[in-house]
Amino acid sequence: MKIKNLAMLAGIAGLMAACGGSIVEPADMNGQKVFFAFDSSEISEDASNNLLGQSLYMKNHPDTKIQIAGNCDERGSTEYNLALGARRAAAAKSIIVKDGISSKRISTISYGKERPAVKGTGEEVWAQNRNATTMVK
Repeated sequence: MKIKNLAMLAGIAGLMAACGGSIVEPADMNGQKVFFAFDSSEISEDASNNLLGQSLYMKNHPDTKIQIAGNCDERGSTEYNLALGARRAAAAKSIIVKDGISSKRISTISYGKERPAVKGTGEEVWAQNRNATTMVK
């Protein structure tokens, strides 16, 4: 019986490894970032795993409330980037809520291009500024 259970656990671990990323609870929620492609609010697999880790943290810390801020790179108008940042924050929030966390514990805000994480221009800089950042409230 024990060998059968061990084999089942090994199979599950192998399946999880084959599926790609892993879900890890962060030690600290402040400053957790998920990144986006240019002109997109689509959640990647890596971003989803990060957000599911944040959800796990919130499950283990039921009094925690967070704010997710949507951010953009410097390209595009202020108005466009505020709307895109809002979509990014909402997309991130939706993953956590779908995993069972009350939406009342999560607020969102968009900073558009107004609060770049990295100053400068060029794709390497822009990629760092296209994010949704989590902070504990």
